[in-house]
Amino acid sequence: MDAPAPSRRRPGRRSAAALLTGLVGYDLLQRRHAILRNFPVVGHLRYLLELFGPELRQYIVTSNDEERPFSRDQRRWVYASAKHEITTFAFGSDDEMEQVESLVVLRPVPFGPPAPAPGRPGGAPDHAIAAGKVLGARTGRRHAFRPASVVNVSGMSYGALSPTAVEALNRGCAQAGCLHNTGEGGLAPAHRHGGELVLQIGTGYFGCRDETGRFSLQRLVEQVASAPVRALEIKLSQGAKPGLGGMLPAAKVTPEIAAIRGVPAGRDCISPPVHSAFGTVEELVEFTELLGAETGLPVGIKSAVGGRAFWDALAARMAATGGGPDFVTIDGAEGGTGASPLAFADHVALPFKIAFSRAYAAFAEAGLAEDVVFAGAGRLGFPDATAFAFALGCDLVNVGREAMLAIGCVQAQRCHTGACPSGVATQNRWLMRGLDPTLKSARTANYITALRAETLALARTCGVAHPALLRPEHLEIVTARFGTAGLRDVFGYRAEWPLLSPARREQVAALAG
Repeated sequence: MDAPAPSRRRPGRRSAAALLTGLVGYDLLQRRHAILRNFPVVGHLRYLLELFGPELRQYIVTSNDEERPFSRDQRRWVYASAKHEITTFAFGSDDEMEQVESLVVLRPVPFGPPAPAPGRPGGAPDHAIAAGKVLGARTGRRHAFRPASVVNVSGMSYGALSPTAVEALNRGCAQAGCLHNTGEGGLAPAHRHGGELVLQIGTGYFGCRDETGRFSLQRLVEQVASAPVRALEIKLSQGAKPGLGGMLPAAKVTPEIAAIRGVPAGRDCISPPVHSAFGTVEELVEFTELLGAETGLPVGIKSAVGGRAFWDALAARMAATGGGPDFVTIDGAEGGTGASPLAFADHVALPFKIAFSRAYAAFAEAGLAEDVVFAGAGRLGFPDATAFAFALGCDLVNVGREAMLAIGCVQAQRCHTGACPSGVATQNRWLMRGLDPTLKSARTANYITALRAETLALARTCGVAHPALLRPEHLEIVTARFGTAGLRDVFGYRAEWPLLSPARREQVAALAG
């Protein structure tokens, strides 16, 4: 009997196996895409779905604006900005403009100021634009300074984010010339890659606590001396979980993080809901003055907003004493978190626009609004949202999850599990290795630059050269039944708010080249 002929399929199988092996090797060794590095071969499905998504969505799934917390259009804009790709969209808006309740519209003028020349403040390639106010000027801090960027990176703790993610953000902030808030998890080696820092002090006092967990001024001074810390931020509460302290799941509490925070490894790290170093408005003002006197740095607070009583009391105390916070960061309820009970994330505290206007009114009525620096946070990392924040009176905007998207976050919403597939919000070594901090730092800087560039362009479209010169009358809101409403009417702003004297307005305009 003749021997069976060799199968003709075997060479094809060997070729397929070789191609597959080569693809696996390429995916593991390349550094551009964390998803492919962590999930060889199968990770390509994500990019195929992204590529053909618009065609598929004509028939199934969701529209470009339905997903939350960030829509597909928003994520596409961040990804394109971070990769230095085209950020324009074709065929016009797909928003139902006449049917969208609370649609924000900026009012264009026919003859706005020209764009700054390349190399000038606000001009290409960096589009760097300094803040309109000086941090610490009101209280005469020894190290008062004017932030070099109106857009900065918000507080996201080392531990909640991976070491590679924090390093990428810090390096990116150095490249973009903006501030990097440490979050309440303390200073880590990943924070020491050139980016200037805002050191956040939470209720757990991580990095500046004694053996009993209480605040230690000596350790704070040591921390400040060890890194390029430009300001201190006392975290009273967070928009996504006001009334609760920070929560770091046990899976993320590695020995290194435990040593930095001064807590046991491998156990849930839960900060107290309130501070032990102060318990009244008067004590808060005294605490800020203590920190300012000992470090010489500007000192601010970060808080979510409910009622106005606290803000009225704080503004009154600051006006009476001349002390208190140099800056106030308002965190909207739509802000992000690595872990929060759903009821707190969905139903506690006010969303940013309402929250900010309520707090700002307290300082404006006390005559302090022009000298206190205001920062906003809570899904503000897009040009239209940033412009809105400035029109309400913000001097700075902080971006958090949007910066995470820039370094590879895919909105998997697994931050609380330690299984983030892109290596951003995890302490898993395999997943972290997919995130190259050198490459991703450039994407951080690209995103920050693009956000500044488009925010400046929107300001010029409205007739002003600097975002801090935007006023409520530059925007309006489309309401039901084809109506519109001005921001002053919606938020109860007086004619002179935001407070900015003619002299200050001239100074701000000069900052825009």
